[in-house]
Amino acid sequence: MNEQPFSEMPATARALTRRLVRPSRPAARGDKRDRILAAATQVFARHGFFGAQVADVARQAGVAAGTVYLYFRSKDDLLISIFERTMASAIAEGRQALAAVTDPEARLRRIARLHLARLGADCDLAVVFQVELRQTTKFMARFSATGLREYLGIIRDVITDGQKQGRFRRHPSPTLVAKMLFGALDEMATNWVLSDRKYDLASDADAVIDLFVTGLGAADAPRKARRTSLP
Repeated sequence: MNEQPFSEMPATARALTRRLVRPSRPAARGDKRDRILAAATQVFARHGFFGAQVADVARQAGVAAGTVYLYFRSKDDLLISIFERTMASAIAEGRQALAAVTDPEARLRRIARLHLARLGADCDLAVVFQVELRQTTKFMARFSATGLREYLGIIRDVITDGQKQGRFRRHPSPTLVAKMLFGALDEMATNWVLSDRKYDLASDADAVIDLFVTGLGAADAPRKARRTSLP
């Protein structure tokens, strides 16, 4: 499937993406830049980042190879820009979606659904995020220090609010829980990418949140028994 066109993103996401990516570029140049990024997403997903060349991206985008270098310094810059643009859009969409929701559990469900729906709607983007971005520690370190930290912060704030309201247990660190939830969603997306069976990825979001909110223990099982049953 093709990546969601930039023009169809929510207005808030478009505005934030322009500020984070190329705030000073005219609209016409921005359109071409977005076309190159969409082409790079397809090429990296289908040929692998290390197996692809800038010329392949240019050909897919319908531009001259030299045109790509007017917008991006290198092939690495293309991959980094895909990440930054997608994270900017995800963060903006997430904040917009949570603005009208106050219940912490409902907010977690909204986050999980958006996370899985975004990747489940674009197989090429999912491959780039779940596979190609993990190829080297250089990329992983760069991504952990950028939009991912802010994204985890959104989840952490929801957990903190839920603890303050008495909806969630107080003793787990909100940062730890945020990382665990992100890890669960991330692994589900990776499994979806690698699976031969294609299914609605977003449909599993509620099951993940149910597990995080209620835990694995049976409601009628004695607490002591649940503890001692562990190895």
